[in-house]
Amino acid sequence: MEQAFQCPICGSRMTVKEDKSLVCTNKHTFDFAKPGYLNLSVRPAKGHYTKELFEARRRIITESGLYAPLHERLARMIKEHTRSSEIPSTVADLGCGEGSHLRRILEACCCPEMTGIGLDLSKEGIVLASKRYAESVWIVGDLAQSPFADGSVQVILNILSPANYKEFKRILARDGLVIKVLPRSGYLKEVRQSIFKNSENRMYRNDGTTALFKKHFHVLDTASLHYPKELNKAELVDLIHMTPLAWSSGKRDIEAFIERDSAEITIELDILIGCPPVSINGK
Repeated sequence: MEQAFQCPICGSRMTVKEDKSLVCTNKHTFDFAKPGYLNLSVRPAKGHYTKELFEARRRIITESGLYAPLHERLARMIKEHTRSSEIPSTVADLGCGEGSHLRRILEACCCPEMTGIGLDLSKEGIVLASKRYAESVWIVGDLAQSPFADGSVQVILNILSPANYKEFKRILARDGLVIKVLPRSGYLKEVRQSIFKNSENRMYRNDGTTALFKKHFHVLDTASLHYPKELNKAELVDLIHMTPLAWSSGKRDIEAFIERDSAEITIELDILIGCPPVSINGK
């Protein structure tokens, strides 16, 4: 696996030393943490991403079934588009949080030869991922200065997370895939309508994000998901704790949302699958 990485500081090749460190040719050294993850970040994370947020996110993803149809659809699309590849797929979830999306997708793929790699700038998320999902490789790292070698990743997942398309194109294998999952206007609309009074925040459009993806990649396939899911009171509390939508909301609005015993929540997503664009001369 070491050939998939490069030093995030100088970009040189890295090798494993004594099963405890990754060391580059310029002697920059990154030790494996006790839980099993690697910290290859060159800057600390800032913001609201706490252990409590990631625990709530894990429960929503693994216990509520809110994203189960998404995982099944992504697994089918990955298998369909990688079926002809002779190279065992490296599936990297960039912006993986605490890793549950990647774990569920790999389980649905039922392909033991697939190697899962999760990267996130939040150390709290990666620590939880490495403790629960030891089958995959977990990395604290920065999308803007990613530790992956050129052309080293067969499938890039970017699920409801910011992207860095310049880096995606650098690390993507020549016949690789980028799978972008982005929200549509109805995604979590019940949350938006309950906690936002400003009409601008109550609505969301993904036109600009879709256009940017198409500017960088040749689109091979698209899909849309739209379904409701009933969540109970405990799940509604977890949903509010995990979503950035609540970060700028008032306490009274949040309390009003989670007071109810249950609520129907809408999932509405677009899935875009792209590959590297082919130049005019085919190179």
